[in-house]
Amino acid sequence: MDADGWARLGREALAFLLAATCPGCDLPGTLLCEPCRALLAPHPIRTSTPQGLPVQAALTYEGVAARSIRRLKEDGATMLAHPLGAAVAGILAEADAAVVPVPTSRAAYRRRGYRVPELLVRRAGLRAHRMLASARRTRDQRALDREARARNVAGSLRVRGGAAPGTRVVIFDDVVTTGATLDEAARALRAAGLNPIGAVALAATPRRIELTGNF
Repeated sequence: MDADGWARLGREALAFLLAATCPGCDLPGTLLCEPCRALLAPHPIRTSTPQGLPVQAALTYEGVAARSIRRLKEDGATMLAHPLGAAVAGILAEADAAVVPVPTSRAAYRRRGYRVPELLVRRAGLRAHRMLASARRTRDQRALDREARARNVAGSLRVRGGAAPGTRVVIFDDVVTTGATLDEAARALRAAGLNPIGAVALAATPRRIELTGNF
């Protein structure tokens, strides 16, 4: 890119920043103000899926964390992946296993142009191992209860080839609600001879915490 191209890119970035507001407090002219950034410091939550897979989440999905994740997922604010990735980096690094993000549906990828779990892993400074892929379409999970979510995702994932049998993996998703998707990911990985030792999420919903009673 020549000097004019870099200057144009700089002007566009500045215009984007000036038009931005903090997702936590709506302060104009910033993607995330310092007081709200401080609220993204990790407060690890230990929980488990319905099938007993251990899960660690860095944040509770509420307040600044929830608004930042929604802006990343729905409004294209990919620069928020840096502070959000930093929030979960320590937990992922401690797992000492290959990090396998939950795959993004084709529809979501077409809408956003990026895969949120994979992007967060990279911004956490780790390699995202794309071992999982969709085996069939599923319904939108948001309106479904716990049992319906489990039925909706059952058999929906498969493993790509290439990983050695017995490889230790940790499954990663941006938000855990009931844990049904993580259980399906673990099932697919085990069926391929891999060893899912647990899961990590950027955030756990208050509903997930209430279901398990774990903090």
